[in-house]
This record gives sequence, structure tokens and C-alpha cells, in this order.
Amino acid sequence: MKDHRILSARQEVAAEDKLFNALLGLQSIDELRDFFHDLCTPAELQAMKDRWAAVELLAAGTTYRAIHDQTGVSVTTVGRVARCLTDGAGGYQKALERLKGIDE
Repeated sequence: MKDHRILSARQEVAAEDKLFNALLGLQSIDELRDFFHDLCTPAELQAMKDRWAAVELLAAGTTYRAIHDQTGVSVTTVGRVARCLTDGAGGYQKALERLKGIDE
């Protein structure tokens, strides 16, 4: 985050809640895609796609080096994603479980 932030902690939480509620209000992949294309720079969106690719491959048991070789995602980023999978807030795991339910 940049140093020029002037929002209080309470305002930051409220802004985050509004963002997440906006996401929950979208009703299709196309709507989400349009929102993310408006919200993110191409590099930010690519970074998120790279991390999600690493999540799926890690969940399938793929090694860090193989993930790098398949996706071009740095081994360092793969390691960060792996730490979030084991020690994070659980968001990746929840998303994987729900996606698995959709794919079945």
C-alpha cells in the first residue's frame, strides 16, 4: 500500500466491505471479467491469474519447479502461494472446495 493513505482503519474496513459486496453483487463470469478488467491493470490481473494457476497446481501436488516450468510463475511466488495455502486465511482452500463442487 502506498504511504499517502489517509483513511482510518475503520474507513479501510468499510471500503474493503464495499468492494467485496460489489463483487458479490455481480452475477456472471462475464460481469466479473468486466469488473476486474476495469479495476485492475493488466499486470495486476496477470499476477492474480498466475497465483490462481499456482494454487490449482499446488493442490494437485505439482512441485514448485514444475509449476514454474509450466506457467512461468517464479518459484518465489509459488512459495508465497504455498504458504498462503497452508498458513493463510483459508480463502484459497474455500475457493478450491467450491470450485471442485462446481466441476463435479
